[in-house]
Amino acid sequence: MGNRLSKIATRTGDQGTTGLGDGSRVGKDALRIHAMGEVDELNSHLGLLLCEPLPDALREELVTVQHDLFDLGGELCIPGYTLIAEAHVLRLDELLGKYNAELPPLKEFILPAGSRAAAQAHICRTVCRRAERSIVALGKAETINDAPRQYMNRLSDLLFVLARVLNRFAGGGDVLWERDRSRN
Repeated sequence: MGNRLSKIATRTGDQGTTGLGDGSRVGKDALRIHAMGEVDELNSHLGLLLCEPLPDALREELVTVQHDLFDLGGELCIPGYTLIAEAHVLRLDELLGKYNAELPPLKEFILPAGSRAAAQAHICRTVCRRAERSIVALGKAETINDAPRQYMNRLSDLLFVLARVLNRFAGGGDVLWERDRSRN
């Protein structure tokens, strides 16, 4: 990994560039920096979700996801470096299977609502989708590994499922979209 910062206000970015983990400098508006920022924002929103009452096992799984996202940011920060692998994606697949098994099948669309924790999980899901789109855009412009894109795709699915789980944990259920509600 790159150098750790011991001084935060370096002033090296005052001209609109920032340093990557390999020592190179790029514009702060570069696709790579944008993708890193989206992943960082998602990690921050997960931190907020972790402030809510959660089942212990789920809390530990989300902390692991936070560590994965930090690694993913590190991978994005160092062109050509790999930290996220197929095993990370498979772990999310296992969690999807575990939590989906507890839920009734969906027959209607659901609204991003319910308990505070579920609503925060939905925010995480939408930020995750945005981060995924940034990684896809980066992958069209530069060569990057497939696993980060796959990880984000799986994670957004997992966050949707977890929002449903968290509504049940809070004693509620899915908040269903009502097709004709706006026409009444």
